[in-house]
Amino acid sequence: PAMAADLSNGESVFQGNCAACHAGGQNSVQVEKTLELTSLKSYLANFNGDESAIVMQVTNGKNAMPAFGGRLEDDEIADVAAYVLSKAKGGW
Repeated sequence: PAMAADLSNGESVFQGNCAACHAGGQNSVQVEKTLELTSLKSYLANFNGDESAIVMQVTNGKNAMPAFGGRLEDDEIADVAAYVLSKAKGGW
């Protein structure tokens, strides 16, 4: 079975790598594409309510978002995806 995500580490990864554009779950580059749950459902390819589509987006990037695969470890990406989903479900 997969290890439980480390949300504390996910928050740290988010602050160090994502917050420049996504502070508070927002998007400073494409303002409509926030990290809020309704936006994830609308804009994130193959989003099914779990972390998998977020992991794909973070790993591979898309449009203005750079790819973090190779820059972050797989466990860091898994943790930050779980953190983003947790925050999205909680309304940031």
